Order: sequence, then C-alpha cells, then structure tokens
Amino acid sequence: MNEPSAKHTTFVIERNYKHSTSRVFAAWAGQAAKAVWFPKADEFDFRVGGREYSRGGPPGGPVFTFDACYQEIVPDRRIVYSYTLDMEETRLSVSVTTVEFKPEGGGTRLVYTEQGVFLDGHDKPELREHGTKLLLDKLGDALDGQ
Repeated sequence: MNEPSAKHTTFVIERNYKHSTSRVFAAWAGQAAKAVWFPKADEFDFRVGGREYSRGGPPGGPVFTFDACYQEIVPDRRIVYSYTLDMEETRLSVSVTTVEFKPEGGGTRLVYTEQGVFLDGHDKPELREHGTKLLLDKLGDALDGQ
C-alpha cells in the first residue's frame, strides 16, 4: 500500500489546429464529435453544471471512471471543468481543467491547462500530461479527417 500523499501539479499543453475556433470548440461540445477522439461518454450534458461521465478500460484490465462537471462555458472561447479520475474503487486524482480556444492565423491555438492533485502515488502527473498530449493529437487527426 502506498503512503498517503497529495502531489499538486499544473501542466499546460498548447496545440495549433488549422481549423476555426468554432470547429475546434464543436469537437469538445458535441457528444458524437468528442467520441471520435476522446473515450465515449456514458453521460454527456454540455452546459454549465452539466456532467460528463464515462466508465471503461482495456479488455481484462481495470475499470476507469471519469466524472466531470462543467463549471464555465464561453462558446468558441473557453471551457472550464472539474473532474475526478478513479481506477476501480481508488481515487487517482482530482483536477480543474481550462481549455482556451484562441484565433490565430486563420486557425486555432488551443491552450489546455490542468491543475490537479494526484493522490497516494496511484498516478503520476507526467503520465497524465503524456496521455493528454496523445488525446489532443487525436483531436487534430479527427479535425483533419472531417
């Protein structure tokens, strides 16, 4: 068993997409559009106070639960949400995430900032940042493929 601990961290990831802010924002705001690049949600209520909830994982592996609440939405400009991530019955982390959509050169500069507390050594901020970078790359591929 790991010693009780709380590791606080913030990471920022920036991506440039050749698509308009409204198109990039729509890839976050619609359940079907988001499911192309992010694990499909069991519940998706994109509004302030709304919830995004999903459970799943690799075949034969542990079940992960993502449970988010939208705190602020400014269409085509900003999304702020808080979320927990659990593995089976173990809480891995609690985070606040801000996603900003900035027009730049005919496209969009996306700025993703996550502030989190990683609990009891069950997950590492470096792994979360790496996984988030992969998801944002997948978002770019999805946008390019539309």
